[in-house]
Amino acid sequence: MTHRISRRVRVFAASAGAGVLIPCVAAASPAAAATTPTVSCTSAKAGLADKLKKDITAALAGRTGSIAVGLHDRSTNTTCTLRPSTAYDSASIVKVTVLATLLWDAKKQGRYLTDREVSLTKAMITKSDNAATSTLWKQLGLTKIKGFLTAAGMTQTKPGANGYWGLTQITVTDEQKLLKLITVKNTVLSDNSRAYTLKLMGQVVSSQRWGTPYGAPSTVSVHVKNGWLQRATYGWRVHSVGAFKGGGHDYTVTVLTHGNSTMNYGITTIQGVAKVIHRDLAAS
Repeated sequence: MTHRISRRVRVFAASAGAGVLIPCVAAASPAAAATTPTVSCTSAKAGLADKLKKDITAALAGRTGSIAVGLHDRSTNTTCTLRPSTAYDSASIVKVTVLATLLWDAKKQGRYLTDREVSLTKAMITKSDNAATSTLWKQLGLTKIKGFLTAAGMTQTKPGANGYWGLTQITVTDEQKLLKLITVKNTVLSDNSRAYTLKLMGQVVSSQRWGTPYGAPSTVSVHVKNGWLQRATYGWRVHSVGAFKGGGHDYTVTVLTHGNSTMNYGITTIQGVAKVIHRDLAAS
């Protein structure tokens, strides 16, 4: 099926790097929440939870839009959350799920990735290539994608319909589950699959290494995947997930946002959060 799209929209979609072409759908704005969610932190290290809660809250002060945050540091058993179950359009963040699904399915079949799949996955993660993602999404199909989500316990993630993978609904809770699967030995993904995923997330092109890596100490290894998408409702969605290890810490960070006036506004919001997380963990 083909869609007639104006050249201006086509050009924008190609440059957005966010997801497949998505029709703009007008929707009524939801009523304002009765209460503003607050950052919740726990930690086995004395004082760290309170410091992180205070600093993340301060970083978000005055920032507009909806912002969800997840942090887990295995070294100090530290967890922070904000809006953990609020759903966001995935944009390109879903590409890590696509890769994980492919690797999970290949493991079940007892096979390695083909040369073609290696090429597609590398383009999808390191350059956020949309055409490669669409090819793999179609190859896998919703049955396998939903099968992986079930195996991963990602019960809050709803795959986008009709090939619109960029409209997959994601939450901080599920993205943190996915990052754990990538960084900790488990039965869903093989050690080779985890290593391959982290390798690609560590090779993301420099222009796309913004977001959660911001402020990470030079001694910490950085693995990242970002997503960005503009639609008629909620403005820009700007997201970043990252896995970090070094300096005595082993942690994952997810920041999801929408309602941003520009892409850069969303990036600034995410980086404000990331900066204090890296700083507080490095000092602990």
